[in-house]
Amino acid sequence: MPDVPATIHIVDDDASFRAALERRLRQAGYEVTTYPSAQQLLDRRPDESKPGCILLDVRIPGLSGPELQDRMAELGSTLPIIFLTGYADLPTTVRTIKAGAHDFLTKPVTSEQLLCSIKQAMAQHETTRAARHRLNAFRAQLDTLTPREHQVFDLVVHGKINKQIAGQLGATERTIKAHRHKVMEKMGVQSLAELVSIAERLGLVRGESPQSRSS
Repeated sequence: MPDVPATIHIVDDDASFRAALERRLRQAGYEVTTYPSAQQLLDRRPDESKPGCILLDVRIPGLSGPELQDRMAELGSTLPIIFLTGYADLPTTVRTIKAGAHDFLTKPVTSEQLLCSIKQAMAQHETTRAARHRLNAFRAQLDTLTPREHQVFDLVVHGKINKQIAGQLGATERTIKAHRHKVMEKMGVQSLAELVSIAERLGLVRGESPQSRSS
């Protein structure tokens, strides 16, 4: 299956710069969408199910580049942001990088430098999208558990053995063993370590090292 071309979202109030950048990026094989203001990008939220990144100016009339970055973060956006500015200053650079910007480039930027930064941003976005997809899949699997299986799952990932779980839930060890088997089956794992890892990723348990336990 052919790869979906990445879409680069250019936010800059300079029409001639937008046009020149769009030509350069289309020649490099990217899809391009341009916005003369930060508000326009917010109004036409990019589809984050597809690979992409945002090339963002710092000084834009209305909502500034760093302010748009903050708004996108509040909305849960995972699109990497590359700042492109002719007015670089250290405080702004530090602020935007600390807030998660992928890169901060000063105009004029060479094609090689820009395309290298975009390629790295694409790789970052793909990793983020894959991780989010896996988390969503884990949540969907967790939703298939019955209320009692949820209880068993929670106690297992917090280090309880079958005998302790049986005593706590007022059931036989044989019943708990059956529930535990169903939990492992529904969560698609073969080991306790895998189950604990999923619980950690979902924020259901803190990073505890799973110990070897006999059931």
